[in-house]
Amino acid sequence: MSRISPYFPFKFLFHAVTMTCVFCSVRFSARVNNGWLRSMFVHKADARKDAHSNLLSKKETNHLYKIQFHNVKPDCLEVYNDLQVEVQKKLSQDAEYPCEIVGSWNTWYGEQDQAVHLWRYRGGYPALTECLQKLKTNEEYKEFRKERSKMLISRRNQLLLEFSFWNEPLPRKGPNIYEMRTYNLKPGTMIEWGNHWARAISYRQENKEAVSGFFSQIGDLYVVHHLWAYESLQAREETRNSAWMKEGWDVNVFYTVPLIRSMESRIMIPTGGSPLQ
Repeated sequence: MSRISPYFPFKFLFHAVTMTCVFCSVRFSARVNNGWLRSMFVHKADARKDAHSNLLSKKETNHLYKIQFHNVKPDCLEVYNDLQVEVQKKLSQDAEYPCEIVGSWNTWYGEQDQAVHLWRYRGGYPALTECLQKLKTNEEYKEFRKERSKMLISRRNQLLLEFSFWNEPLPRKGPNIYEMRTYNLKPGTMIEWGNHWARAISYRQENKEAVSGFFSQIGDLYVVHHLWAYESLQAREETRNSAWMKEGWDVNVFYTVPLIRSMESRIMIPTGGSPLQ
């Protein structure tokens, strides 16, 4: 009578686990390869050909964007908002200034008592220079800056370009909440990030949540801002979860997470004069 090895159950279990791992690996590999196959039909930027600012930005619009982060004294936020809306409206409607406010928000979750403003300069750096020169002699604007300075704790800004494959940030009706997801990338990885997101953005259009995407040119470098709009926090949760049900989204996450040094999420509420409501 043959004896059964006491290690038989463990060998069987090891074999089963090994086969399961192989199956999962093959399945994921197939999904990655499928994503690679699809990527053959998506234009890729080549880092060896040009600066990433030229390879990844929109050529047809030639817009430059400025984002401002203002930390406001808590007891001044309401007055600050009213003053800011008034000035934004005047500058955006004055044909003498080639600039316009794209969106203006207060941070709801994230850094408290913070205002975030996104400006568009139609015509790039020359438009920005023109605006700055004219504002130097605008007495009303100088008075505004003087009054605003009394309400601020700190402020900083960045100059940005749009990713060519992202949506144009057009005015939209509300009410919406907005999420700004900010990614600080490892230096030298912007092209790779852009190539992956040129495909991945298609997974996030179903509920019209994608507003726009930008990357920094001046200020903190290798910074990416993705701007999303949702009807509520619950809608945000459901929309983000639904992306994981789409084949290929997990592959994008798998390849882009290693490019990130740090990341931040802000949930923001539009101010009264913001074109993005």
